[in-house]
Amino acid sequence: MNASTVFPMIPAASKSLWFFAIIGLILVGVMFMMGWVAWSMQHAQFTVSKQGLRLQGDLYGRLIPLASLKLDEAVVTNLNTDKDHQPKWRTMGTGLPGYAAGWFKLRNGMKGLLYVTDRKHVARIPTTEGYTVMLSVSDPAALIDALKRQSAP
Repeated sequence: MNASTVFPMIPAASKSLWFFAIIGLILVGVMFMMGWVAWSMQHAQFTVSKQGLRLQGDLYGRLIPLASLKLDEAVVTNLNTDKDHQPKWRTMGTGLPGYAAGWFKLRNGMKGLLYVTDRKHVARIPTTEGYTVMLSVSDPAALIDALKRQSAP
């Protein structure tokens, strides 16, 4: 008679299960952040008012007061040809093909706060705070003009 005897392993301590629970929560958090970034890429907007320029869309959104914007130096640029102002290093932001948002070091050594999806249509607006704002909008000249109108006395 060939009888088999089974010896089950002692179940793992609950510490092992906590490891999987923590990793699972981290993965859920990462997936949530990726979904939010994907949504933000499609829904960022820039509002011009008497208070200033409001950037809305993700973690890097803020209100930049009109007094902090150097509007006399604001220009429309094409980042494909404007080599000095091209982003070189991402310091704190999102850098994906066709989407750059957040803080970047520019080729000229300055800091830039970017919301760039189309490198050919960019409003480049220096600030008194030591960084340059660069925004992709369909009509960058109209954005700059709207800021100038709001800052007029």
